[in-house]
Amino acid sequence: MEFGLEGKTLLVTGSTQGVGAAIALEAGRRGAGAVAIVGRTAAKGESVCRELEGLGASARFFASDLSKPDAPRELFDSVVGWCGTVDCLVNSAGVTTRASVADGTLEQWEAIVALNVRAPFFLMQAFIRHCLEVGRPGGIVNISSMNAHCGIPELAIYSATKGALVTLTKNAANAHLSDRIRVNGINMGWSPTDAERDMQSRQLGRGDGWLAEAAKSQPLGRLLEPEEVARLAVYLLSDYSGLQTGTCIDLEQAIVGSWKAG
Repeated sequence: MEFGLEGKTLLVTGSTQGVGAAIALEAGRRGAGAVAIVGRTAAKGESVCRELEGLGASARFFASDLSKPDAPRELFDSVVGWCGTVDCLVNSAGVTTRASVADGTLEQWEAIVALNVRAPFFLMQAFIRHCLEVGRPGGIVNISSMNAHCGIPELAIYSATKGALVTLTKNAANAHLSDRIRVNGINMGWSPTDAERDMQSRQLGRGDGWLAEAAKSQPLGRLLEPEEVARLAVYLLSDYSGLQTGTCIDLEQAIVGSWKAG
């Protein structure tokens, strides 16, 4: 049993940059046969595709706005039309819009839920139906967040969506155990992804020095790197993880439930 994805076909959302791109490229390094790159920016998507092709994998960019109701089904059908079958699905696309219980709006609620919960749900549905139709096993990894456990006040809606994704991960895993479809999740900690860099430095006005300051506040003196998430995701998708399913792994420099004296 190998820690690799030899010959497998992957669909990875949010893979034009950040964690999604890191997962796609790690899959390529681990022998994936084909990877569907999904996002909104063609230039970034094509760049990731070229890197994957350099690793020996087939790759194609699929432009998709997954916040649209019909986009998940249309995307999945397009990917199957390209590569014939999908062995692994990674739901990495998401938004981290700030919105607290006190100030969150209906528009923010609908936009965050559409991308962070509805899209992964219907992509999982399309993938599971596909696996059942072709009679093959499959693997899903959903990228969640440590905020799923509670979340900071200004991420109330985001935290709720990640909590929902954790529950959907376990529900799907339980429902399809005997179908050999494994579903796992990763509760990411704080990571300097492209989106987070833009959020912290520009949108929140913390400037270019935010990362160094953030690193100082962490027990290990640094933030979680996207490549670390990618290695765990590939492990969960590979046969090396055996029958592991229904797990949502905390990947952070903290233990949930621990208490530290101030």
